[in-house]
Amino acid sequence: MLARESNANYPSRRREMANFAAREIKRVCKEIGPRPSGEEAERRAQAYVAESMKSVADRVEVEDFELHPKAFLGWVLTDVVLMLVSGVLLCLSLAGVFGAGRTAALAAATALTVLSLLFLVCEFLLYKPLLDPLFPRRRSQNVICTRAPEKEVRRRIVFCGHMDSAYEWTYLRLGGGKLFAAVVGAAFGSVFVQLVLDVLAFFEFSSAVDTVLLVLAALTTLLVLPGAFFVNWKRPVDGANDNLTGVFASMAVLRFFAANDIRFAHTEVSAVSMGCEEAGLRGAKAFARAHPDDGVETVYIVTDTLRDYAFLGVYNKDMTGLVRLDAGAAALVQRGAKNAGLDLPYAKVFFGASDAAALAQSGLRAATLAAMDPAPARYYHTRGDTADNLDLKTLEAGIDVLLETAFLYDAEGLPHDAAKAQE
Repeated sequence: MLARESNANYPSRRREMANFAAREIKRVCKEIGPRPSGEEAERRAQAYVAESMKSVADRVEVEDFELHPKAFLGWVLTDVVLMLVSGVLLCLSLAGVFGAGRTAALAAATALTVLSLLFLVCEFLLYKPLLDPLFPRRRSQNVICTRAPEKEVRRRIVFCGHMDSAYEWTYLRLGGGKLFAAVVGAAFGSVFVQLVLDVLAFFEFSSAVDTVLLVLAALTTLLVLPGAFFVNWKRPVDGANDNLTGVFASMAVLRFFAANDIRFAHTEVSAVSMGCEEAGLRGAKAFARAHPDDGVETVYIVTDTLRDYAFLGVYNKDMTGLVRLDAGAAALVQRGAKNAGLDLPYAKVFFGASDAAALAQSGLRAATLAAMDPAPARYYHTRGDTADNLDLKTLEAGIDVLLETAFLYDAEGLPHDAAKAQE
């Protein structure tokens, strides 16, 4: 059975679910506001979801976990400080200030550059929590809402979105994607260039070459400085699209089932409101630890930012393209979209990661449904991500895809030819 065949008034029922999601998003934004990872507002919002879903789900579970939320983007300022000190040491060495101590100063400068590069790769590219012990500990939660099947559980489909909202990214607010790309590209590039300069400075060159190296070192040091203002820690954003749309689109699936008295025979359906995605996927990592593979075929559909209809797609690569998501899960969502009348392309997360990456890294089958301009969108991680900036058409289309995916999975399970289909 297709989702649209489950109810004679399916289009109006689907619109009801989109209106429900929009109302809930507006309510959370108005009554709770921004929800920084691990802070009280995030926990209040999670408590609201848990309480509101008790009348819909057969089981609502709240799972606590601890983390150091500011460590994830805290590496940026850490790297800026390291690179500034490294740059000053390099410049003074090239200027002859240290005399016989030049080699020791250069060794210190190189070590600091390598350390900053390590933090960049591990914290950003790989999402490894190296700096956590240096930042305050906080508590967060994942909320799991489940609708049981009529009989024994043979399959499980889990829809996910994240409740927390980001701190504002300064350069996206000031200049959009172009300024953001310029600042980030210059800062990242300067780290690699300075490492080359650090190594070259160990060799003896003419005074003219040393002067050139000195000028380049000064420039790379200056290019790192804007990174200190990358995040505005005083301004968390509402996160209406990123990612209350994902949370309440997931919850809308369960509400649709309850409102229409639908219960699969052997497929369990869950909706999860994850915590702390903006803090390096910490909520999804905690969820994966708490819910390892138990032998029941399970697929995770992460939904993130249902806003830009023209960019609605199925993400089969994540974490800046470095993590491949499950081929079967991605193909399932793509086929579910076709049942909803949409021909969705495969895509990859252009910068950063979604919760699906953490789930996939833990060996769980996951894919992501998202609809965001990869430029990136001007509202992304800025104060423009408000409830006034929702797009009901995209929200409804996303819910339609999730519903059709659920029905397809119940009928057929995961596609067997998924890997071939993505080649």
